[in-house]
Amino acid sequence: MTAMIPVAAKKDFVRWFLKRYKMKRRECVWILNYLLSHEHLLQNVHFTDEAHYCPRAMVMSTTESESVPFRFYKGNLMTADAEKSFHDLRLYPKEKMYIQLDFPNHHICSEYASVCEENPFLPNYLKVNDNDREIAEQLLAESMVSTTEKILMKELDEALDTNDKERFILLSAMLNDTVVKR
Repeated sequence: MTAMIPVAAKKDFVRWFLKRYKMKRRECVWILNYLLSHEHLLQNVHFTDEAHYCPRAMVMSTTESESVPFRFYKGNLMTADAEKSFHDLRLYPKEKMYIQLDFPNHHICSEYASVCEENPFLPNYLKVNDNDREIAEQLLAESMVSTTEKILMKELDEALDTNDKERFILLSAMLNDTVVKR
């Protein structure tokens, strides 16, 4: 985990989340509201993905999600009993708790991204390494150049068909710039 997420940001996110989504289990709403009213607990709460890899975690789902309604993980134990997790939360307030919220489009949600932290317990084979990231960026760059070339070629053909000399010269220069950058 690279940066500490302020408690105020977590509170804002939980409020935003509760206003917009309905949970599959009402106990999840109770737990999230309890966290809102107990800031000392929110200091040790970390929103993350793949929480089932964490030593102490909850997975909560909205009605629009296809995920399990609720799961609590502690060590090697897993339960769907939300009351046990609530009891554990109150009994061990200084232990870190990782929470995964499953809701539609959570991976592209800016509100969630503002509080979501990298999972420190994620196995290495699931992590994106620097080499994979570089390959993906290179592939994306090549794809963008290729697409740009195709678009410029099509527009060049249209300029030729319509006898638009100025547009043809402009598009030719753009295409030359694109090819040179390769």
